[in-house]
Amino acid sequence: MASEVLKRSLVATLSNSEQVLINGVDGHTYTILGMTFCETAGNSEELDVYIDENGAGTDYYILKNQAIGAKETFEYTGRIVIDDTDHLCAITASSADIDCVITYLDQTR
Repeated sequence: MASEVLKRSLVATLSNSEQVLINGVDGHTYTILGMTFCETAGNSEELDVYIDENGAGTDYYILKNQAIGAKETFEYTGRIVIDDTDHLCAITASSADIDCVITYLDQTR
């Protein structure tokens, strides 16, 4: 039976190693409704956000070198769909401390 559930993903301390924000699951479609990134350490940063298709290493960028000022927040409001085993990932250009909140709709088929 199909279902639709609103969910959130909370990720603390994004930094310069790839981090999966949402790990896709077979039989699910995730519609990202919004993403908020907050720099918490007092240093300007650059952020990349991308979809790793099927977790196979082919990256499709949503944000590339997005500047976030010291102690500032950046909000992305575009809609993104992640199918099955896709991964939504993020990484910063250098060592950083960025918190991330994502709201999304989880639809099962």
